[in-house]
Amino acid sequence: MPVPAERPPRDQVVTALLRDGDRLLLCYRSPRKRNNADVWDLPGGLVEPGELPAAALVRELREELGIDIAPPSGPPDGEVHGDTFDIQIWVIETWTGSPINAAPEEHDAIAWFTEDALPGLKLGVACLALLGDPTPRHRTTQKRTDPQRHN
Repeated sequence: MPVPAERPPRDQVVTALLRDGDRLLLCYRSPRKRNNADVWDLPGGLVEPGELPAAALVRELREELGIDIAPPSGPPDGEVHGDTFDIQIWVIETWTGSPINAAPEEHDAIAWFTEDALPGLKLGVACLALLGDPTPRHRTTQKRTDPQRHN
């Protein structure tokens, strides 16, 4: 009887949609990046071994944007499941500090956009999952749309 091949490990990724009124903060990933290149997407990153997703989100936002958030206490607002990754997405409306591009090796730029500006942008997987994609490339589950629970 053949032995089933081991499934390669899946990357566990956490991201945040920072909302300030009608503005959303997006990060531009360089065309030189290996994954999710040449797109505007949500800040975040990999969950480290033994780390809880909420703690990883706090760490990633501090490392990438220089801001502090309270760890999310509820489930993610959205999820994306690809062949090699699982992404959890939280909407964050409260933080301490002013977002800056604190990780230029991760993002070429960060910028605030209103939702009416998004159709003109090339958006990444997590951003499309939460804000909608007319031609989804990944199975997406939108769990919550109530951003008020983060206040």
